[in-house]
Amino acid sequence: MIIRRGLVSLVGDTHFLATRTRGRLLHFDTPLSYLVPLLPRRRCILRLSSSSSSSETGAASVWLTSPGDMAESKSPPVAKKVEHVMEMFGDVRVDNYYWLRDDSRSNPDMLSYLREENHYTDFVMSGTKQFENQLFAEIRGRIKEDDITAPLRKGPYYYYEKNLQGKEYVQHCRRLIPDNKAEPSVYDTMLTGPDAPPEHVLLDENIKAQEHDYYRIGAFKASPDHKLVAYAEDTKGDEIYTVNVIDSEALKPVGEQLKGLTSYLEWAGNDALVYITMDEILRPDKVWLHKLGTEQGSDVCLYHEKDDMFSLELHASESHKYLFVASESKTTRFVFSLDVSKPQDGLRVLTPRVDGIDSSVSHRGNHFFIQRRSTEFYNSELVACPVDDTSKTTVLLPHRESVKIQEIQLFRDHLAVFEREQGLQKITVHRLPAEGQPLEGLQGGRSVSFVDPVYSVDSTESEFSSRVLRFKYSSMKTPPSVYDYDMDSGTSVVKKIDTVLGGFDASNYVTERKWVTASDGTQIPMSIVYNKKLAKLDGSDPLLLYGYGSYEISVDPYFKTSRLSLLDRGFIFVIAHVRGGGEMGRQWYENGKLLKKKNTFTDFIACAERLIELKYCSKEKLCMEGRSAGGLLMGAVVNMRPDLFKVVVAGVPFVDVLTTMLDPTIPLTTSEWEEWGDPRKEEFYFYMKSYSPVDNVTAQNYPNMLVTAGLNDPRVMYSEPGKWVAKLREMKTDNNVLLFKCELGAGHFSKSGRFEKLQEDAFMFAFMMKVLDMIPASG
Repeated sequence: MIIRRGLVSLVGDTHFLATRTRGRLLHFDTPLSYLVPLLPRRRCILRLSSSSSSSETGAASVWLTSPGDMAESKSPPVAKKVEHVMEMFGDVRVDNYYWLRDDSRSNPDMLSYLREENHYTDFVMSGTKQFENQLFAEIRGRIKEDDITAPLRKGPYYYYEKNLQGKEYVQHCRRLIPDNKAEPSVYDTMLTGPDAPPEHVLLDENIKAQEHDYYRIGAFKASPDHKLVAYAEDTKGDEIYTVNVIDSEALKPVGEQLKGLTSYLEWAGNDALVYITMDEILRPDKVWLHKLGTEQGSDVCLYHEKDDMFSLELHASESHKYLFVASESKTTRFVFSLDVSKPQDGLRVLTPRVDGIDSSVSHRGNHFFIQRRSTEFYNSELVACPVDDTSKTTVLLPHRESVKIQEIQLFRDHLAVFEREQGLQKITVHRLPAEGQPLEGLQGGRSVSFVDPVYSVDSTESEFSSRVLRFKYSSMKTPPSVYDYDMDSGTSVVKKIDTVLGGFDASNYVTERKWVTASDGTQIPMSIVYNKKLAKLDGSDPLLLYGYGSYEISVDPYFKTSRLSLLDRGFIFVIAHVRGGGEMGRQWYENGKLLKKKNTFTDFIACAERLIELKYCSKEKLCMEGRSAGGLLMGAVVNMRPDLFKVVVAGVPFVDVLTTMLDPTIPLTTSEWEEWGDPRKEEFYFYMKSYSPVDNVTAQNYPNMLVTAGLNDPRVMYSEPGKWVAKLREMKTDNNVLLFKCELGAGHFSKSGRFEKLQEDAFMFAFMMKVLDMIPASG
């Protein structure tokens, strides 16, 4: 028997649960070995009334206490206070929890505090552990555990990923295409069975992950001749990768590992790799050429970006004839090209570095295609230029105020343009003249049709030499689906729809688009989904409102299997497409950043208020969730309107905005001065201070809150949510639940296993439903 903080644990840290005894204490003086089998099996906790022998057979005085009584007897952790004074522009700030930051992640006091918070979270949630496990089993039960992704044709092979029953990670596989010289068709299917070419497992992540608490593949690239495979792995969650090269037949290592890389990795021919490394603040700053068989120390640096406002990225052209290295800030992007047939010639400037001009490049035949954005052409235009004269451009698609060019995908004979209009995505396909013929302005084009009122479409890799465009589609009630689209005939063929087990029927759910008028008159879109058989729409339904609103990232209406466990309990789920994101075009983003950042927060509040007006919910049933920069949204909103919400879930939240943005030694700070502003300038300093969540915690009532972090997170340091929680505990005037859960073996994206992620969803859902008193007695 283990005794911890007055609690009797019979097996490890698992608390014995006995019957509920509200307002009544039962006293026993008897050997525990006799007592335990006799205890009723409902909700209650064993407590010792006095010290006891560690022997299970020793006599002890035991009290039965209800969970509510027990919660009152266990106080939340209290972080020590160490005064840290910061002064700028005559403004003095005192941060008593600054000591929580430890870049080495090894300070024993800090680790002890994080473990204390985790133990407290486990304690508070121990009474709902059975329900959480039921949720997890329910969520996992909807997944077809043994499954494969839609096979993707690459040269003579189909490549795909395979999940095995009960396994956390995937196998990377391929299978030879018998008739691989035939023109690809939307009707092609991969042969299986005894007469098909054998499946070849190139890499089993389950085997690799056995040695690590965290495991993630960031890049998996076959060489052009398919004889080798290079893959990048992260074993801590800090997004620092090691690259391995293996023989794709013998599966033996080729050469030495490449260490300390980003996940940007491409082949330059069959015997060389191009990769990117980071500086001491984890900014991708150098691009390298590695010749197989040589030491990493002898690799050639192709370019070093010394401006700490800029970061490098790398991608291959659809034609596989060029690699493009881009250096980008939040407002400017310029591109170099590398001819993969002559990597020794190094990089060539393709688009010049001009402040305020953002360019992305693709290649086909004797032309580069350039997507170009500027202050004037804020939704982008598409131009083409000859490979041998990049200064001579022809406009193919002009700038349009109401339509944003999101990205393009090139083929030998076609161009697919992914666009956004009125918050919805669309794909327009254009036929191109033969390679070598003049390129002129594109007219019309064929649009791909979609059935749901709100939905999400993502591009995916396709065969450049084919007429088949592959894309992924889902909606809030439609599981993720992969389609092959014949760009000549307009025929769409579904290649795979993710299986949802457990009796899922899409017709039971309704998706809607609603618009909200913000305080300045701007119309804000919301995407809504609910189970039409359960939602009453009379103000009594529980509702989860999700938001992000930063970096021009679009949170499109997507399907999530675990969300069904909320919808099937009467929850309504809503995405607020607030300013700062990219859903409504570039200007939508510009109006939610820098000195207009507060629009993001007031938009979200307007959405919440409107949902209450429309009787989708009430304040007593309104929950909100956001992660990372969306966690900043949660922190700002909960300071501004704590009365509006019952539950807040803030995942890895960016909440110590001012202190972080004043510190250029922290990853991402310098490159994000164009996103949030540079607080070394007085105007930005005081504007940022006016919304930074940690700086605006006050003595007021706050909702019930769950805050998460990852110790190895390089994007939002664990200390930001840590000090926010500590300050909230010190200042808040309510008795609502505040929990802090820090994963000590993970980073920004939490745990890496597919079932581990489902367990996190189950935990979050259990927390929300516990607060809303929605957990049945049997749970």
